[in-house]
Amino acid sequence: MRPYWLDRALAQDTSGPCPALQQDTQANVCIVGGGYTGLWTAIMLKEQNPEIDVVIIEADICGAGASGRNGGCALSWSAKYFTLERLFGVEEAVRLVKASEQSIYAIGEFCKKYSVDADYRLDGTLYTASNPAQVGATDGVIAALERNGINSFSKRALVDVQSMAGSNKHLEGWFSPAAASVQPGKLVRGMRRVALELGVRLYEGTPMRELEEGKPATVVTPHGRVKADRVVLAMNAWMARAFPQFERSVAIVSSDMIITEPRPDLLKKMGLTSGVSVLDSRIFVHYYHNTPDGRIMLGKGGNTFAYGGRMLPVFDQPSPYESLLCSTLAEFFPDFKGVAIESSWNGPSDRSATGLPFFGQLNQSTNIFYGFGYSGSGVGPCHMGGQILSSMVLGVDNEWTRSPLLKGPLGYFPPEPIRYLGSLLVRNAIRRKENAEDHGRRPRRLDIGLAKFAAAAGKADKG
Repeated sequence: MRPYWLDRALAQDTSGPCPALQQDTQANVCIVGGGYTGLWTAIMLKEQNPEIDVVIIEADICGAGASGRNGGCALSWSAKYFTLERLFGVEEAVRLVKASEQSIYAIGEFCKKYSVDADYRLDGTLYTASNPAQVGATDGVIAALERNGINSFSKRALVDVQSMAGSNKHLEGWFSPAAASVQPGKLVRGMRRVALELGVRLYEGTPMRELEEGKPATVVTPHGRVKADRVVLAMNAWMARAFPQFERSVAIVSSDMIITEPRPDLLKKMGLTSGVSVLDSRIFVHYYHNTPDGRIMLGKGGNTFAYGGRMLPVFDQPSPYESLLCSTLAEFFPDFKGVAIESSWNGPSDRSATGLPFFGQLNQSTNIFYGFGYSGSGVGPCHMGGQILSSMVLGVDNEWTRSPLLKGPLGYFPPEPIRYLGSLLVRNAIRRKENAEDHGRRPRRLDIGLAKFAAAAGKADKG
């Protein structure tokens, strides 16, 4: 069973999977992973140098991971400004916020240039408060963005917020036009088509069994080997299992989603008629947007945690939190109470200690590069990841190769079982805290303190 977005995209994609690698081959560049990061990297390499020979190997099919099952919210790093400033300083934080917004527009330009129908809608995002305790939660970061001349948000009147969001549950809202919504499966399958048209060699059903470092490096697969001058590891949540040195650099946690049957009549009645992405101010946010055919997709992150970074079977099954999400849907949209749920799904997100992705050279090698840790918000930032990794491969000196994002992990989680038990402890404290706030009660001091461990890395799991 494929997640909803990918299943719908595959129904329109009659190309079939590319054959698995069955022999030894050579390439200038071998990319491991056929999701957003790997495909953006390959496409950008071919656009800059059409003669470069690029091979992608993908264990399943392109888009089978997070790229084909995320929430479809293409967001900037504006909300992460304080984290960016703390880690990298004001100048780089400002640059990264600007670059993250530019990536949103660049995805749309890509879709237009290559006729990729990804339901891309540049309708902005709305950051809201969905209970009294959240009111004012966004004020501080907006003020910091304003001080540095990079604020794209404007506070909207409550009546406009509720109309734009289609729900009276919201108590305030800040709107930015620098955001989009997409159909994730259609985007990744469109990127796959473009990569193939540009001459990228793609082998699906081809997992990496071993990586032999050296010049050239060798990527070993079940039935063949790829010798490549340079290797890009674009495996995201699977990196921690493949390379033990990264085991503590990310925590694997699910983001869970539901999507309704189409009811464009109800959306029109509620006023939720644009593709705006709406997010409240929880730590593990509620996020939603409609679809062009009249559905509501609603999700929430921070649910299932994996012990030791394992890929759990539940990640490929309907969401175990479907009933909770249905209750939330009814709270936000009483008119949708009783509307059937078309599908539910979830998937593994590689949450870093900072909430930001990180990039680097594997074991200090000069020809093996990696990037992961998008922390559940990768639709827009993966485009930045492609710029970073393609720049590293080409060896160019630019603002990306000089960025401190290339310093590898900037924080680590405790070893197991402390990480797993601690994650559950913090998650459950957040749930109790936010449940109390939803019902107008003061949360326990202990729960407030524990929640700060997750809040320090910013909002998570929304794209």
